[in-house]
Amino acid sequence: MSQFFQIHPENPQARLVRQAVDILRGGGVIVYPTDSAYALGCRIGDKAALDRIRRIRRLDADHNFTLVCRDLSELATYARVDNTQYRLLRNNTPGPYTFILKATSEVPRRLMHAKRKTVGLRVPENNVAQALLGDLGEPLMSVTLILPGDDLPLIDPYEIRDSLERAVDLVIDGGYCGMEPTSVIDLADDLPLVLRVGKGDVAPFE
Repeated sequence: MSQFFQIHPENPQARLVRQAVDILRGGGVIVYPTDSAYALGCRIGDKAALDRIRRIRRLDADHNFTLVCRDLSELATYARVDNTQYRLLRNNTPGPYTFILKATSEVPRRLMHAKRKTVGLRVPENNVAQALLGDLGEPLMSVTLILPGDDLPLIDPYEIRDSLERAVDLVIDGGYCGMEPTSVIDLADDLPLVLRVGKGDVAPFE
């Protein structure tokens, strides 16, 4: 049975955030809010937790996960960024974007695109997600919470708990956070390429 925490969306309770991070450090899989939709998350190096997320979402081995980072300095640890890319990232983070960038050696091989050696990274504008990332001290390995057969993410934490109470270790109720996915921007080559139009305004990248 999963635990269920109600964490205030504006002023996250430090005690509950610490407990959630303890669950992550213990190998747990959590459901948490972002600035675009609820997501499944676990620690970067935790292969068993990653495999559990794959089973929940029924993802194949080629599906690309996203590293959800606290800020730009953390993002730069996991991606190679030139001056032009950095300016674009600085002007558009935090926010509802996923950026595809060339990965550094800090990224586990199984999280990279096999041929391009890229990784998806994002910096969410959500207080609960930011509190989790700050306490954890490293990015979360993450994927949007869309259940098999569904086209849209789940938005009701109580419905999420009913659906996943035996599949995850914790569901965080952080209030309503929408159902529109992030915009996906490929910055791995010379010119930005919009791969998906979502919640984030793509005009700066066109």
